[in-house]
Order: sequence, then C-alpha cells, then structure tokens
Amino acid sequence: MTDDVEHRHGAFFGRRKGHPLRVRQAELFETLLPRLALDLNAPAPGDLATLFPLAADAVRLEIGFGGAEHLIAQAQSHPREGFIGCEPFINGTAKALAAIDALKLVNIRLHHADAVDLIDWLPIGSIARIDLLYPDPWPKRRHWKRRFVSDANIAKLARVLRSGAELRFATDWPDYAAWTLARFLRFDDFAWTAERADDWRRPWPDFGGTRYEAKARREGRAPCYLIFRRR
Repeated sequence: MTDDVEHRHGAFFGRRKGHPLRVRQAELFETLLPRLALDLNAPAPGDLATLFPLAADAVRLEIGFGGAEHLIAQAQSHPREGFIGCEPFINGTAKALAAIDALKLVNIRLHHADAVDLIDWLPIGSIARIDLLYPDPWPKRRHWKRRFVSDANIAKLARVLRSGAELRFATDWPDYAAWTLARFLRFDDFAWTAERADDWRRPWPDFGGTRYEAKARREGRAPCYLIFRRR
C-alpha cells in the first residue's frame, strides 16, 4: 500500500501513513487492534451497546479522530457511553491504541478504514452523536469533490443518527464552514442549533480541543463550531 491513496468512489483521499511506528505502537496493531476493530463482514448487531463489555447507555461516533485526543477524553468523561472511532491514518490509530491500552478503556471500538463503509454498516437510528472535527478541507477548488461533507454523506449520516441526536462539526477553514452549513441547511432531516454568533464562534462546553485546533490557533486561524440536530 502506498502512503498516498485515492479510495474507490472517492470516499477516501489522502495519506494513510506518516512517520514509522514505535515498537510498542506496532505491537498494539498486532495485539489490541484485532480485539477492538469492528468486523464489517458480519452483520451489525441490532443494538450497538452489545459491542462493548459493559452495555453502553448510548453509542457515539467520531469520524476521523486524528491524534485521538478528543476521542480519548470523551471516553474517559463518559464511561457509560460507547464510542466508535474511525481513522484510516495509521499513526492516528496507533496513538488511539496506545492511549486505550495505557488508560485501560473498555468503551471504545475502532474502524481503521473508510468511514463511509462503516456508516453503511451501522443500523438505522443507532448513533446518539457524531463528531466530525477538523476534516481535511481540501482547499483547492478542483479537490472540493473530495470533501467528506457532501449531499450523499449527509444522507448517510441522517440514516444512522437517532431523532434528537446531534452532529458536531469543527473547522478552521471559513470556506469549509460555509460549505458545510449550506449543505446541511438544505436537508430537512437536520436543524442548525445556533441562536447567536457565539454559538459558532465558541466550542461546546465539553470540547477539550485537539492538537490540530491548537496549531490552527497558533497560526492565527479561528475555528468555527457547528451543531446540527437530527429532526
């Protein structure tokens, strides 16, 4: 597999691997990931709570968790909820595995591949919240078709979110924020929850940030935070 990949149907574009893994990270790929990875070749359980050793009160999904800072923090803060993290980038998954192992977390399952395949596998109305934080903005116009936020993917997300559930989106690219808002607003399945400007200028209360956000702020880019509720 090459480091730069264009996935079938345009579902995934980008690098899958960066710097070489540390010895312990490579070991966890062989030992821990098989225990946490979802098997998409088998039918999804009717109740996703059964994916976890202790049945979860609700199941949440994070698409493209990057360095896993947010995923790990949320799993620690909400031990009665189950978390599915999706990340095709090898180094990001390695960081998640190392943290899960060190903290002995039992409420996380992983999908180390294309998010679209995972979403297609999930049952209707099975997800209580989706976090899509700092997805690749693909800033060049000729690459906009590669953005994860698209009409086709929004329809897929609407299918798996239960009524009243939220999708939370963050980006430091104003163009991608406008792109995302325009596409969600034309879907009757979603309502934008903002009532005032600070609702998109400030992160939601339980958001601890990510290393990518910290970098964006250092470089003078202001994040935008959007919340959409499934009707």
